[in-house]
Amino acid sequence: MKAILVDEADRHLFVGETADPIPGAGDLLVAVKATALNRADLLQRRGMYPPPPGASTIIGLEMAGVVEQVGSLVQGWKVGDRVCALLPGGGYAQKAVIPARMAMSIPDRLSYEEAAAIPEVFLTAYLNLFLLGGLASGESVLIHAGASGVGTAAIQLAREAGAISIATAGSERKLDVCKQLGARLAINYKQEDFAAKVLEFTDQLGAHVILDPIGASYWEQNLLSIRLDGRWVVIGGLGGNKITPFNFSPFMGKRIQLIFSTLRSRSVADKFSLTEKFVQFVGDKFASGQLVPVLDRVFDWEDAMEAHEYMEQNKNIGKIVLTVNN
Repeated sequence: MKAILVDEADRHLFVGETADPIPGAGDLLVAVKATALNRADLLQRRGMYPPPPGASTIIGLEMAGVVEQVGSLVQGWKVGDRVCALLPGGGYAQKAVIPARMAMSIPDRLSYEEAAAIPEVFLTAYLNLFLLGGLASGESVLIHAGASGVGTAAIQLAREAGAISIATAGSERKLDVCKQLGARLAINYKQEDFAAKVLEFTDQLGAHVILDPIGASYWEQNLLSIRLDGRWVVIGGLGGNKITPFNFSPFMGKRIQLIFSTLRSRSVADKFSLTEKFVQFVGDKFASGQLVPVLDRVFDWEDAMEAHEYMEQNKNIGKIVLTVNN
């Protein structure tokens, strides 16, 4: 099959030939129609984020496509079904193997490009908001990078759960999108002190939950923004990952739960459980249009390097998607 590979000399992407993946008895073999970019892809291309042991070395953490082959132990799926799924790797290819328990059915109203934009960001948001962050109806959540893929998913999921989301973003266009998706307050972090705005909005109490892909550069403001018994979930380090000096006294004083989280390295069993809980939570919300994958741009997979360079500019609102030519 063809796949997007990395030139070891200059770390650029190109379409080349590689072996077809081989499905097991509990797997589905899927003809990939679209995949989507994630920040981890940029790191993996540079050799800074190797895949988990046993995972495909091909970049790509999610895909949407058509089932070509069904494992002998699989029930509930058939050849021709449209599915999307989270992957530990291998999305930038014409074919992918997925455990059947991680497959999610694509509603008729969604294109493959739209469906490819669902798995990574919505599962990440669901995991960290609810399973780790314990976000409940009526609680407030501060969502940084609100116009990113995870941010746009998190705002919608918080809304559907009856929670109150506060989003940060760096342009009026991005803030508008956050509000359209359901953010009750949208803060331009480039122009405003987000901690002061959060405290004002929450009657000086702070947010119950923080979803934080930024890390070090937001540390002090996040500490001000979170309330007593708050849950602070760190999912990335776009603003750095070193805090010097680190003083845990304020965390003890507020009884803050500081949680560090990644999705890719979780066990297959964890991902089965996460997928099943997410599917139960969303029900028919994608089919009805209550939940929507937010797409910024769609690139042909032969332009994958251009797509990576575009993501590095941090201009996208929502997901960047690649169509895969079969």
